[in-house]
Amino acid sequence: MSILGRFSSPKYHLATGLVLVAMMVFSTHGVAASKGNLDPAGSNVFDIASVQRGAKLFTNYCMACHSAKYMRFKRMEQDLDLTEDEIQAFLVPAGLEVSDYMMSSMPYEASADWFGKSPPDLSLTARSRGPDWIYTFLRSYYMTEDGWNNKVLANPAMPHVLWELQGIQRPIMETTEDAAGVTHVSVASLEMDVPGELTTSEYDQTVRDIVAFMEYIAEPARLQRERLGVWVLLFLAVFTFLSYLLYQEYWKDIKK
Repeated sequence: MSILGRFSSPKYHLATGLVLVAMMVFSTHGVAASKGNLDPAGSNVFDIASVQRGAKLFTNYCMACHSAKYMRFKRMEQDLDLTEDEIQAFLVPAGLEVSDYMMSSMPYEASADWFGKSPPDLSLTARSRGPDWIYTFLRSYYMTEDGWNNKVLANPAMPHVLWELQGIQRPIMETTEDAAGVTHVSVASLEMDVPGELTTSEYDQTVRDIVAFMEYIAEPARLQRERLGVWVLLFLAVFTFLSYLLYQEYWKDIKK
């Protein structure tokens, strides 16, 4: 069979479709995989209600210090089923408009003097760190005599801005000795000392909503792309079926 014949055969189109599906599955699995001792976030960027809640939490608790400079408020109108009035009323801080980028009001240069380090932009954090890292980080703050610390990122410059919701956790320390006889003291676990406004499960869902929103702003086109992807796969399936019928019709006399 000629090269043209092989490329027009239904087996070729079926194999191509299977390769495309496999690439999509494994690429998604690679992104979603947990790393190290991180807890699985379980966030769902396609849960629009969760992303909407996360948007409100992000603007209320995160944007005082952090920006998402690649994201416009107005983009959420088409992606998250929100009206312009809802965005303006519930998400846009004072001094900004719906058409503006999500910029913090904190002066970036001065913040380095105030905190020792300027708060990073969070537009792409869900891609660079991963959803599981953000989820575990926001659940791993604990109080010490010197102030807030975190199991995931030791001595963070950012205080625990969600402590009123979660409460105050205290560390349970453990002492271990390595093969060289050196003693190490580390945090074995965390226990709740002062309860917050939310239960543990409610707080976990709150963090999950924030993570879902941060996944969304890291790649807003993902919602439309994956919705379109379903139709692309349906088209490939129909095209493969029609190719098979054409193949049968074309070769039925030749094979005799």
